[in-house]
Amino acid sequence: MSKPIEPDHLVAKLRFRHLRLLKEVQACGSLRAAALALNVTQPALSKALAEIEGAFGFALFARGARGLTPTTQGEVVLRGVTLLLEQLAHLRAEAVAADRFAAHVRIGAPPFVAQNYLSEVITKLVRRDVPVRVQLLEERVPFLVRALQRGELDALITTFPQPMRASDADAFEYVNLFDVRFAVVAAADHPLSRSRRISWARLAREPWVMPAEESMGRRLIEQCFAHAGVPMPVPVIEATSPTTSVQLIAAGLGIGMVPDVAMLRHGARQSGSVVPLRATPAPLSRAVALIYRQGPVNPQVALLKEALGDLLR
Repeated sequence: MSKPIEPDHLVAKLRFRHLRLLKEVQACGSLRAAALALNVTQPALSKALAEIEGAFGFALFARGARGLTPTTQGEVVLRGVTLLLEQLAHLRAEAVAADRFAAHVRIGAPPFVAQNYLSEVITKLVRRDVPVRVQLLEERVPFLVRALQRGELDALITTFPQPMRASDADAFEYVNLFDVRFAVVAAADHPLSRSRRISWARLAREPWVMPAEESMGRRLIEQCFAHAGVPMPVPVIEATSPTTSVQLIAAGLGIGMVPDVAMLRHGARQSGSVVPLRATPAPLSRAVALIYRQGPVNPQVALLKEALGDLLR
């Protein structure tokens, strides 16, 4: 059994230029192309790569007829390299603004969470005695997870589909905050609004307004139809924002599924423009969680936890 590589050994052997070198080799797929991109000779690059692999104690790339591809261990190292380079850029940006802000917190959330739940949290951060600079990225959940893995975000406040959670269980910490209920909705004058029970087979015959593919909302709709044993219809309209979806549904362009809060916050139910349908079985609720990378304590995450306050308690 080989002796474990101590962290001090890697610190002594590796330089930040080595991180860039690894990323370039990964991107180019060959030493020749990477050497051209880095403006170094191929022998010099080959020697440097050998030194880096020697420092880790295992091969990072497999050599083949089609060039270089990361080994299983290399893929883990390259994910860490991406994270380190992103954190280095973030460190510089935070230092430049240190005379004005206590920290720079980067939060990711899907649009319905950002629009309906984060205003108070962000207010607490920016109104501290020394304000915190906040960067909020509103995107679909899979995109947000990849951004968190790459170190482009400090934390997510989002629903998190179970299959994705299982695949990254060792990489992230999860703190459940609250549950969100979802409802199938239609325009107030829709014929189905008067029905006491509506099967998913019947709902499948209606035109649908759906979230984009791979989004959490779309997966939830897919799960509802799959659970009922009914093929999901092709949507007539796709919209990223639940707020926009409610407006399109109110216009009579189709039915859809939205978080209950999207109707209540924007007055759709009170105004009578959109009403919930009695879908049977009803859509399940989904947990919203604070999600961040495992590892050393991140001061930005600590500030975010403080702002979340009662939601964490």
